[in-house]
Amino acid sequence: MKKDIRPEQCSVTLTEMLKKGILLNTKRGDKFNSMVIGWGNIGTLWGKSVFTVYVRDSRFTKEMIDDTEWFTISCPIEKIDPLIQKVCGSKSGRDIDKVKEAGLTLEEPRTGTVPGIKEYPITLECRIVYRQKQELDLIPGEVINRMYMPDETGFRDMHTMYIGEIKDAYIIE
Repeated sequence: MKKDIRPEQCSVTLTEMLKKGILLNTKRGDKFNSMVIGWGNIGTLWGKSVFTVYVRDSRFTKEMIDDTEWFTISCPIEKIDPLIQKVCGSKSGRDIDKVKEAGLTLEEPRTGTVPGIKEYPITLECRIVYRQKQELDLIPGEVINRMYMPDETGFRDMHTMYIGEIKDAYIIE
């Protein structure tokens, strides 16, 4: 069962839990993937409720989200599950089945194409309305030095920003 909510009703919880890590979910064909995110925001753009996420170019999630128009955000109400955080925050969906490894219960979407997660019941179904790859020369130097240090080959693993219009918002009960 799903209890409807307005996006602004969950904005404080989402913002607080984001600091601890919430889930960005993607689906391509039969393959579902979930990744812990700590960067993002809920707000308004172009008169629409939106959620913005940032995904590093090297992530499997980036491959998946680039092939679809949809993503979901899943957020716990009170506490983070350590197993979910470990599996979805440190392992790649290229290599494992995160649903099985983390014990996730997928909840069919109502509007989009990407399921939510029962264990993290606050759910936002988002349709991508804008995407933008970060431009290194527009990022402050202190941020580059802290977040985007080059590896031994000179590669900097940048992010792409995805803005998703929140098409549905609910709590999985």
